[in-house]
Amino acid sequence: MKKVLLIILCLCSFPILHAQYVPDELGKQFVKRTIVMPSDYEGKVVCTLIKYTGLNLSDKAVLYIHGYNDYFFQTEMADRFAKAGYRFYAVDLRKCGRSILPNQFATNAKDMSEYFADIDTARAIIEHEGASKMILIGHSMGGLITSLYADAKGNNLKFDAMILNAPFFDFNENAWNEKVAIPTVSFLSRFLPDMTVTGSTSTAYGESLHRKYHGEWNYDLSKKALSSGAKHWCWIAAIHRGQEKVRSGLNIDCPILSLSSAKSVHGANWNTEFQHADAVLDVKDIQQLSNNLGQKTTIAIIPGAMHDVILSPKNVRDAAYRKMFRWLSNQGL
Repeated sequence: MKKVLLIILCLCSFPILHAQYVPDELGKQFVKRTIVMPSDYEGKVVCTLIKYTGLNLSDKAVLYIHGYNDYFFQTEMADRFAKAGYRFYAVDLRKCGRSILPNQFATNAKDMSEYFADIDTARAIIEHEGASKMILIGHSMGGLITSLYADAKGNNLKFDAMILNAPFFDFNENAWNEKVAIPTVSFLSRFLPDMTVTGSTSTAYGESLHRKYHGEWNYDLSKKALSSGAKHWCWIAAIHRGQEKVRSGLNIDCPILSLSSAKSVHGANWNTEFQHADAVLDVKDIQQLSNNLGQKTTIAIIPGAMHDVILSPKNVRDAAYRKMFRWLSNQGL
């Protein structure tokens, strides 16, 4: 009986572990594989694993999880980690970036746990490809997802450390919205999950990043728009519930490094301040709530950083990378 079960498990995992990589849009050093996941309330679901193929023969690997209205395009990050001795992988989560399908509302989710299967699948592939030590990195919404994931896994967490890049632990809204409007929408989403609210129409943060405007990065604006766009009520509820779990306290056992800027900036119109501060979240919320993750959390404030710390001006992101690699070295990684 045990042999039969083993054969069934092997056959079930074969399509995931042995699916073929194909060239990725980022260029010759990147490949991707599209992984079909179980269908959900919107129909067919996939996630996409992207791999950097240069210099990644180490037994140490990094898995990067992007944020909301986002996808993986940070080739410099892959190159830096590879040169520091790590295999580098990233996931475009279901309904995001490379993984959006025609039947889907972009970035839609009814619970943050929906993404856990994408992370588990990526981790299994990375392990199959030879990595025995793994670091999980999450940016913004990806930082919330990875924190909830690590807490849910408990002693079964197969990652050795986590790095959070400006994790989305609280809505950056006024007191009325945070105390009344968001909890109300969260409750009503049980009955009207597909109702939508209009997101921010400000393009200031996007303009700070993209080369076409004031930034230095070139990425696909159809996968990462200048403004955040509409959101389903069920997504707001999913984020709210996840943030409430963080507020109540998690129990993540692995070491965590939480990065954020030293200050936030507000306003709908772009100015140079947007390139030296967090234009999306309140950094005080990030720093305070990072203390709720577990007993092995290090909080690192990066002066002059943008919301996505690794997309900050070069001298700032250089300092952030030095902090990350020094911290990983101190963890024996």
